[in-house]
Amino acid sequence: MTTLSMTSRLFAALFLVATMGFAQDKTVPVFENGEAQIVEGFSNYKDYIRHDLWVQTTFNTDGDDTLDRVHVSVTRPKQTDTEGLKLPVIYVTSPYFAGVAPDVPGIMWNVEHELGELPTQERAHPEVKRLGERPIISNSHISKWVPRGYIVVHSSSPGTGLSQGSPTVGGPNEALAPKAVIDWLNGRVKGYTTPDGDEEVKAFWSTGKVGMTGTSYNGTLPLAAATTGVEGLEAIIPIAPNTSSYHYYRSNGLVRHPGGYLGEDIDVLYDFIHSGDESKRPYNNKTVRDTEMANGMDRKTGDLNDFWNDRDYLNQMDGMKAALLMSHGFNDWNVMPEHSNRIYQKAKAMGLPTQIYYHQNGHGGPPPMTMMNRWFTRYLHGVENGVENDKQAWIVRENDKRDQPTAYDAYPNPEAKDVTLFLNKGGNQMGMLTTKASKRQKTETLVDDFTISGKDHAQASNSTHRLLYATPTLKQDLHLSGESTISISLSSSKPAANLSVWLVSLPYTDDAKVLTDNIITRGWADPQNYKSLTESEPLKPGQFYDLTFKLQPDDQIIKAGQQIGLIIFSSDKDFTIHPKPGTELTVDLDKTTLTLPVVGGLEALKAATEY
Repeated sequence: MTTLSMTSRLFAALFLVATMGFAQDKTVPVFENGEAQIVEGFSNYKDYIRHDLWVQTTFNTDGDDTLDRVHVSVTRPKQTDTEGLKLPVIYVTSPYFAGVAPDVPGIMWNVEHELGELPTQERAHPEVKRLGERPIISNSHISKWVPRGYIVVHSSSPGTGLSQGSPTVGGPNEALAPKAVIDWLNGRVKGYTTPDGDEEVKAFWSTGKVGMTGTSYNGTLPLAAATTGVEGLEAIIPIAPNTSSYHYYRSNGLVRHPGGYLGEDIDVLYDFIHSGDESKRPYNNKTVRDTEMANGMDRKTGDLNDFWNDRDYLNQMDGMKAALLMSHGFNDWNVMPEHSNRIYQKAKAMGLPTQIYYHQNGHGGPPPMTMMNRWFTRYLHGVENGVENDKQAWIVRENDKRDQPTAYDAYPNPEAKDVTLFLNKGGNQMGMLTTKASKRQKTETLVDDFTISGKDHAQASNSTHRLLYATPTLKQDLHLSGESTISISLSSSKPAANLSVWLVSLPYTDDAKVLTDNIITRGWADPQNYKSLTESEPLKPGQFYDLTFKLQPDDQIIKAGQQIGLIIFSSDKDFTIHPKPGTELTVDLDKTTLTLPVVGGLEALKAATEY
């Protein structure tokens, strides 16, 4: 062997060792047990690269001559520059990053009026004062995901913060804006260093795979983006999303407000989030709030129309491809649990990878970190962790910790079967719910009074303002899973009336140890919409009308020693319009039923009640 060849081989060996060592020194995502792990090299936030840009959209919604641009904020590990590392993206978009309008007197609609009328006074329209020169981007997602090998991207919704355009609260631009950002992350559209310049910014650090998450409105927008079918959006985790503006502000034809925000409507939310360019606000207000919303929202009848249908993402899911993990609280009376259930059911029917996580508390609450991590690890990093074979439904049982949900094959529980209960007279005190109909129960009457709360209705031993019917005291626990249904025949003394229905566990206590000890579920409806949600019809006093509607979905174990109570009343103090007290509703007991989704069906109910 010549000296030259020996030297060459030695050089080659040393080069191989050096390059192997170099490769091993590179910082890359690490996975264990199907989850992305925190990597030290990604964990020093002082090393993160942060920059802002504006992405070109396909729409112009603020009345100028140019397409709107969306403000984007990027946070990525330094290795995306120093080592040429490409990573997937966790993307969060929101209308809230630049602040919201103050809660001034008169911002909400006045609810003290008769049904079918509008208040005479105009609402107050407070202006949003933007927080700082740029939106304040939350660090919560950055601290959670960047150390695990992701890039985090934030953007402000159209017409908010430094994003151009106008808020539309469910309009097309709210779906097309995040689509544009995802297209930019995949190199399909242009991003710029300024809102009006020509200097381009490219996402050279992106693998093109994107996941989205967020809570409430921020949870709505991932679904909005997914309905566009945009390539690259692989997975979403909406938390307590508002999936339909109609279901948020109306209920079965009734003008009904979200819990805690009596008098709110879609135009109120518009004012609340409109933090964009001050010079564009007059045009946006005139075009969107004072024209499109004013003409479409219809607070007089509450009927379903094209304006509301266009703001229902259930109607737009046909092109959706993203894997869906949803989270919601069964006692969320702001964005009610039906919002997630209706989307989960459609996604499941479409064959999309789908899971739902329900807990027993109120608004918000993400799935456990392990669930989210496995979801994004599978669909963004492509790690085969088997998450698609996991159980579909994860329910946090009463008194259990949020990170210890019980797994079920699906929601509702596949073993739940509908059981029909019949009403027996005595509702001003307490009538009975039975599994067999009794003849000639005839009618019972209640008198509307919005000043009386649902709690007071539940606790009253005798009242002319509600009807109450209950099962026998449970001898053993009873599991409900799914949607209860009320079929009711009633007449009204006036052409219009609110109808409110509560399902409660009795006794209804003031010092309930857990939230589920009192309210099981609730529902509201407008009897004028007995034929159709799209067309109401004034009620003829004394004439009986039949209507059927579902209460909010639930999954709850009612404990032994309690009774399941059905409360029927008119105006709900915390949710409906407040007409002058005195309207009489008369219920035909012989034509009214309650259907419960009982795990184990009729046999389980009989075992629990000894019917």
